[in-house]
Amino acid sequence: TIIGISFVIGLVIYKWRRRHLSIYHSIEEFLQSQNNLVPIKYAYLDIKKISKEFNTKLGDGGFGTVYKGKLRSGNFVAIKMLDKSNTNWQDFINEVITIGRIHHVHVVRLVGFCLEDQKINDSLSDLEIFINISLGIARGIAYLHEGCDMQILHFDIKPHNIFLDENLIPKVSDFGLARLCPLERNTVSLTAMRGTTGYIAPELFYKNI
Repeated sequence: TIIGISFVIGLVIYKWRRRHLSIYHSIEEFLQSQNNLVPIKYAYLDIKKISKEFNTKLGDGGFGTVYKGKLRSGNFVAIKMLDKSNTNWQDFINEVITIGRIHHVHVVRLVGFCLEDQKINDSLSDLEIFINISLGIARGIAYLHEGCDMQILHFDIKPHNIFLDENLIPKVSDFGLARLCPLERNTVSLTAMRGTTGYIAPELFYKNI
């Protein structure tokens, strides 16, 4: 009986691992097929070094926890650690596609990924600096709305999703709730409320836009 139970448990674990490895393999193939992204594949040990053992948490994004990291080039990065139990892989792929369309100084870009297993100065808090940060965020949002081949509606602009680099240049991040919309359209229908309470645009409470 014990042998039988062990066999069943082993089979379940084997199938679970095969299923998740299959998911990871599909995602990896997808990422590598996106020539416009040209992402770097990192080993998990590299990610640990870049994040200094994940010792600086920036916050929680749509699909997991976000940590601060630093590349050997000296550039700072935000590392999103996916929560496998809560992640909708199709939504994750949609976020990657969205980020892949973006090339702007005020918006984060995809650097690489890891399929094994916080930006500097944290998020937002001298008036001139605050104004420059606000203008940078506004330029980033304007670019998302008008500078890409499709409109990118973020739907979750809030302090936690704005990172600052070493020069206090703001970067819009976390596109988990973003929607793509053709440039010629000026309305989009929503089946449910999107965003974080307290930061949602007031008009969304009254009608779809």
